[in-house]
Amino acid sequence: MSDLASGRVRPPVSESRNAAAQTAGASTTRPARRAWLGLAGLAGIVAIWWLGIALFTTSGSLASQFSPAAALNALPDLIRDEQLGLHILASLRRIAVGLAWAIVLGVPLGFLIGRVRWLDKALTPSLQFLRMVSPLSWMPIAVMSLGVGDPAVYFLLAFAALWPLVMSTAAGVTHIDRRWVQLGESLAATRWEMLWHVYVPGIAAHVLTGVRLAIGILWIVLVPAEMLGVNAGLGYLILDTRDRLAYSELTAVILVIGVLGFALDWAARFIYRRFSGAAQEA
Repeated sequence: MSDLASGRVRPPVSESRNAAAQTAGASTTRPARRAWLGLAGLAGIVAIWWLGIALFTTSGSLASQFSPAAALNALPDLIRDEQLGLHILASLRRIAVGLAWAIVLGVPLGFLIGRVRWLDKALTPSLQFLRMVSPLSWMPIAVMSLGVGDPAVYFLLAFAALWPLVMSTAAGVTHIDRRWVQLGESLAATRWEMLWHVYVPGIAAHVLTGVRLAIGILWIVLVPAEMLGVNAGLGYLILDTRDRLAYSELTAVILVIGVLGFALDWAARFIYRRFSGAAQEA
């Protein structure tokens, strides 16, 4: 039966190709437009920053050292004299260690809470209480227990990153399609087979969401945590520039912290999108 007789009329091939080309063009222009808008917004914020310094401060005053031009001029000396790269590596190392400990402790705990109902009911009130306590309030206890230096910083970072991972993992377990669990049980799958072939793929996206949230919290807690007697790191550099009254360098360090935090969040979002796209294709 022909398409006309069956009531279906196909569009011409040229029209289909034009529609596909328009769709592809729209999909490529959207990210470019979003990027241009983001750059325009960033330029606007820098312009407001520069204008505020120019209008409300006088040349050579203390406040004028916080201008964008002063920060950018101080950045080369900061990289050369203060060894900015070493401070960045020290901070990233602490972020990695704190996040690793949070993953090792938080993912299994979240899995058990999402899997065992009585454990969820028993632990949820205590965990919610601990989650609402600021990680920075544990600084005196961390110093008295672990001493001044990296161990106390690792503890504070791991404590801060633990709760997003616990809650995201528990939510992932509760949202797993029960039909997959029933299918695995009907096929007499072992516990390890259920874990690796059903639960791990089912909670992976939620765990990655928890990792992204944890990175954001870690980056906020890092700077005050690195004021606990360490001799390297971005938080230490903030204190050092403040004590030396080098406020242009302090502003440059703040800019570096913002750029690195943005890069870490972008990397976490990129990994999440790649994993989500691969999971949908599968």
